[in-house]
Amino acid sequence: MKRSTITLALAAVLAAAAPTAVLAQASATSAAAPAQGSASAVVLSQSTRVLTTLEQRRAEFKANPAALKAFIKTEFNTAFDGNYAARLVLGVHGRGASDAEVSGFADALADNLTARYGQSLLDFNSRLRVRIKSETPLPNGKGVRVSSEMLRESGDPVPVDYLMRNVGGQWKIFDVMIEGISYVQTFKNQFDGPLRQKSIAQVTADLRAGRMQASGDTGQR
Repeated sequence: MKRSTITLALAAVLAAAAPTAVLAQASATSAAAPAQGSASAVVLSQSTRVLTTLEQRRAEFKANPAALKAFIKTEFNTAFDGNYAARLVLGVHGRGASDAEVSGFADALADNLTARYGQSLLDFNSRLRVRIKSETPLPNGKGVRVSSEMLRESGDPVPVDYLMRNVGGQWKIFDVMIEGISYVQTFKNQFDGPLRQKSIAQVTADLRAGRMQASGDTGQR
């Protein structure tokens, strides 16, 4: 998975974390307003705060990487259903795993991604608009797919699909697909090999120690 794609995926997840306080300043757009409380409304109304914050605090974040890390972690935890996504990434290797093991892996993966790609967000063009295309139910009542586009000042629109589920009355993302490339499937492919050889705890420790990097490269060990 290309660095630019992972950076965009991270930006897309963070963008959906934004609270509705910035609705009046939103640069998001849609052909028809989605129903209030729907997953599409969440993505549409919350799509600008993080990108705006990255733009406004770019100099601060460049000078203070710890502040950037804290910002990303807070927004990521707000938007993303990390434990559910982690179980999908673990696949068959997660069968019988405890909640603590899955949570540890989820945290290590998120921290590794932040450390590896977080700084790249500061070089990312945050002057984007989001256009909602459609919202469709996933099979077996597993949630919804919100299809959208990131509209850039120049260049073709970038298709971004959010797979979301309702958790305690709040829509949470559990997968992001950038130009058809799935965050979950990418890392499921990468970690399948290591998890055939090591326990979840060992892979988690490798991620935390930097002996393994969340790169999306299936050759990564």
